Amino acid sequence: MNRNLLIRILTHEYVALALRLYIGALFIYASMYKINYPAEFAETIASYQLAPYWSVNFLAIFMPWLELVCGVLLVVGFRAKSAVTIIGGLLVVFTVAVTINLWRGSPIPCGCFTSVDDPISWRTAVRDVIWVAMTVHIFFFDKILHLENHFTSKLEKMA
Repeated sequence: MNRNLLIRILTHEYVALALRLYIGALFIYASMYKINYPAEFAETIASYQLAPYWSVNFLAIFMPWLELVCGVLLVVGFRAKSAVTIIGGLLVVFTVAVTINLWRGSPIPCGCFTSVDDPISWRTAVRDVIWVAMTVHIFFFDKILHLENHFTSKLEKMA
């Protein structure tokens, strides 16, 4: 009985909504510093020693804007499945990059929120895995308060 109640609570649409708003706001916040200081973010990307050198500046400019757009889409509930899929993919890449550099023993900054973050740690990797799990939950259980549903119903009434 308790197990069924726990499953119903964890799969409830309001839990997914809360996670969607949290992850969306988190990525909006994470993008702000990186958008304002792309050179510092480029240095952080380069310190991971995983991306080809020629792509570092492009990634430093493109990734924060992708984070911002996907975060806003999650918060407003427009194309949320697409946005959460992109964010989940980014988080998987971030987790792999952090894990590789932890194995290397590289004391590099995370670059998650500012360029002067604490150095990466296993705690960073675990946090990223938890965020990946949240994106999976959002993908499967988020069903309410989507802006696109509002537009679709208006268009159906007009037709």
